[in-house]
Amino acid sequence: MIRLKTTEQIAVIREACHLTARLMNQLPSFIAPGMSTFDIDQFCYDFMVRHKVKPAFLDYEGFPATACISINEEVIHGIPSKQRIIKEGDLIDVDLGINMNGHFSDMARTFIVGTTNPDWEKLCSVTQRCLSLGIEAAGKKGARIQDISAAVYKLANSFGYGVVRDYCGHGVGLAVHEEPSIPNYVSAYMPNPRIREGMVLAIEPMINLGTKSTKTMENGWTVVTSDGKPSAHFEDTIALTKDGLEILTVEA
Repeated sequence: MIRLKTTEQIAVIREACHLTARLMNQLPSFIAPGMSTFDIDQFCYDFMVRHKVKPAFLDYEGFPATACISINEEVIHGIPSKQRIIKEGDLIDVDLGINMNGHFSDMARTFIVGTTNPDWEKLCSVTQRCLSLGIEAAGKKGARIQDISAAVYKLANSFGYGVVRDYCGHGVGLAVHEEPSIPNYVSAYMPNPRIREGMVLAIEPMINLGTKSTKTMENGWTVVTSDGKPSAHFEDTIALTKDGLEILTVEA
């Protein structure tokens, strides 16, 4: 069941999203070669504590950290570790959310550490563009969920990239994950509800340089590309209000 949010509920979700964006915007100047992914996670945790909000992901279905931090071939759900050291040229996907009195945000960005392979840089640029096109499609009159999917897939596929099929975007706001699912590819076999006022959606292209195929590591969480090539991941939370589409994960 898709949960439509009231204006009052969206106001609190918006506040959580604005704070999430403020945190995310601080990360590029913090992340540096030589630090661990645990250091990034601690930075995010401390930020939330200072602002008197809770990490949405910490202990969610047993996840042991504030942020999912995935490097290079890791697509999503990387577990922060003191042993995982960041190097020049790495792609660092930081995916996190805030729980503000039972109202949830969700946001992800893939950061490039220093200078990287031009092909990897292009992958990040195209994936970010996929997100923009998906959001644009969601805001069109009469749009349906798979209009988002089609916009993301068309661009990524035109570059020969692998579009992840095992994971997708989703509703969000009163829980970490809600209906509807928002795949990054089109299928006649999946639901395709119309986008309506009151929907809050997390749109998140996950695009691989090589194959679309993924596998889960032994820790039961971290998803990696099957061919070991890098992946990029960008995500924003949006809302459909009486005034139209609004990107919530922006810094106020």
